Amino acid sequence: MYKPNQTDRKYSKQHEWALDNQDGTITMGISDYAQDQLTDIVFVELPEIGRKVSQFDPLAVIESVKSVSDIYSPVSGTVIDVNKSLEDQPELINQDAFGEGWIVKIKMEDPSELNALMDAAAYDDFLKSDGH
Repeated sequence: MYKPNQTDRKYSKQHEWALDNQDGTITMGISDYAQDQLTDIVFVELPEIGRKVSQFDPLAVIESVKSVSDIYSPVSGTVIDVNKSLEDQPELINQDAFGEGWIVKIKMEDPSELNALMDAAAYDDFLKSDGH
């Protein structure tokens, strides 16, 4: 069973999370539910630092033993950091999706875009619905 959703971050319908770092940036990754559904993650294709992204556009790719999945940006902005540990240890996402398994950090163009995302309670409801 996957871990409870963290209440300090926002969630997208594509199962990404965004943690507001309170400095105009976010750290993002995929939810524990998403990593649980993917099963064993074997490869992560990270974006280049400096890449500009729009909210909900593809940002990275995760490959598991089961499938290949696009990861979507929860906000518009510029990639300012990537989790290079995932290049050698993609399984960090399986082990700690909300911590060591973070994927990228983004400098937000418009922090109000976070309002389009769900809080943990709404994401829990979304997971319980037929929406996932």
